[in-house]
Amino acid sequence: MTKHCKVIMSRIVLAVFLVGLTACTITKGEAQNKPASAKPKGVAPRYHDFDDVLVPGELKRDAKSSFTINTPGSTTGVLALKGRVDTSSLVVFFENNMLKDNWEPVSAFKSSRTILLYYKANRWCIIHIEESGFSTLTEVWVAPSMSKTNPRVFE
Repeated sequence: MTKHCKVIMSRIVLAVFLVGLTACTITKGEAQNKPASAKPKGVAPRYHDFDDVLVPGELKRDAKSSFTINTPGSTTGVLALKGRVDTSSLVVFFENNMLKDNWEPVSAFKSSRTILLYYKANRWCIIHIEESGFSTLTEVWVAPSMSKTNPRVFE
């Protein structure tokens, strides 16, 4: 290699290094200028089989254990879910969001197996939450009422 070629090669290497260094600096600066709200906050809650039962995004649908029946104006059945979610935070999530979807709380059993019972317009919803090893199993049962009796009559 001639001296002239070595000089040209060293300038090319230096130019590539400087361009790379500048690009890293620009990218780092842009990342620092982003607002804090741009950070991901986890998986957003969503509606699965029932359009009025919101479920935390961390829970994934277990297709083998789920079954639903869709009829005009109503969906009933069982939605089975699994995920790594703290049971107490899951209970609070359902207590807050079921009210927002106009479900009326009827009763609750809270222990190692938690059962939440809700009523709404001639339908019942039972939410069963149980820890299993490293995950939490959740079942959401929605069924039509067999009578038009409001559950508050039994108080």
